[in-house]
Amino acid sequence: MRDWESDPAGQESGRGGQKELEEQVLGAGLCTGCGACVSLCPYQTIYHDRTVVLHSCDLAQGRCYAACPRTPTDLGSLRSGLYNETDCTPELGALKGFFITRTTDEGARRRAQHGGTVTALMALALREGLIDTAILAEGGEGLLPRSITVRDPEAAGMPGGSRFVVSPTVAEFNRICLGNAAKIGVVATPCQALALAKMRKWGHDAASYPHFREVENGIEKLHLVVGLFCGWALSWQKLAALLKKKTDLARVTGMDIPPSRYHTLEVYTTGETVRVSLDEVDPCVREACRTCGDMTAEFSDLSVGSARLPEGWETARSWNQVIVRTERGMDLLELARDRGVLEFRAAPEGNLEKLKAASLGKKRAAASRNGKR
Repeated sequence: MRDWESDPAGQESGRGGQKELEEQVLGAGLCTGCGACVSLCPYQTIYHDRTVVLHSCDLAQGRCYAACPRTPTDLGSLRSGLYNETDCTPELGALKGFFITRTTDEGARRRAQHGGTVTALMALALREGLIDTAILAEGGEGLLPRSITVRDPEAAGMPGGSRFVVSPTVAEFNRICLGNAAKIGVVATPCQALALAKMRKWGHDAASYPHFREVENGIEKLHLVVGLFCGWALSWQKLAALLKKKTDLARVTGMDIPPSRYHTLEVYTTGETVRVSLDEVDPCVREACRTCGDMTAEFSDLSVGSARLPEGWETARSWNQVIVRTERGMDLLELARDRGVLEFRAAPEGNLEKLKAASLGKKRAAASRNGKR
C-alpha cells in the first residue's frame, strides 16, 4: 500500500522555501498549525491557531518547507530510518507492543482526558531524568490551547483534557531546543510527530540540507515523543462560534468524543454537559485534517489513545490504549510498570484488529481525498 502522503513524483521533501510553502500548504488549506515553520525562522508566526507569514523570504531551500508535515515526504524512507523494519505494519506503522493502561493516581485520572497515561509517563520521564524538559499543551483562554514547557514532574501532571484545537507544539520545541535544555520530551499529535521526525532526518543529513546545520545539535536533544491518537482537529474560530450558541465559553472545562455510535461531541462546563451532534461539528474540522491518514501518531516512541472495552464507554473512558514503537518507548512503559505509576489490564480480544481497521480506513479516506486534489 502506498504511503498516504508520498510525493507522486517520487521527490523527497526539503527542496523548497517559503514561496513553495505558501503555494503548496498555506494557500492550499493544508496547514495543520503544528508550528514547525515557526521559531527557527523569523518570517512566520502563529496567530491563534493559524500560521501567518510576516515577511517574504527568497531562500530557495528553507527549514520551513523541509520540516512541514504537509510537504511531499517519502514516508517509507523516513520510517525505515527511525524504526526497526520488522516492527512496521501497513496499518499502524511500527508496533512493538499493544497495551491497555491507566495511571494509578486517581486524582490525575480525574484531571486527565482519559486514563492519564500520558501524564504519568511524562512525569515519570522527568522524575527519572530520562528527559529534563517536557513540552505539553494546556487549555488557554477561550478554548484556545497553548504550548508550555515544564521541568517539574509535579507540574507535568497539571495540564489535562483536550479542546480538539491545535497548539503550536513544534514551534515551542524549536524555541526550547536552542536553549539550555539537554533532553526534551514532547507530547505530539500525528502531524507534529511527523514534523519532528522530518527534522531529525534533515538534521542528521546537514550536508544535503545545510539550512538545518545550525540546529543539528538542538534536534539531537529530542529524547522522547509521546504521540496522541487523533482523528481530526477543529478550527478554533469555527468551534468558538458554534459553542457560543450552546454555552458560555468561559465555563467550558473540557471536551470529549465518545465512540462513533454516539455521534456526539461532549462539552463539559462548570454546571452541565452539553452534547453537540457531530453533524454540527463537522464544518469546524480543519481541511488539512481531511487529507491526513495518520490516526495513531506513527512517528513517535509510543502512542496513546482512548480505550475501547467490552464494559462500555463509562468504563473505557478511564483507560488508554497504547502502541509502543521503539525500544525507548518500551523501556519507559516497563519502567512505569515497575514503579507502579501505571495500571495494566489485558487487551480485549480483537481490539488491536479493530484499531488497525480504523487506522486503515483513515488512510484510505485521506488517499482518496489527496487523489482528488
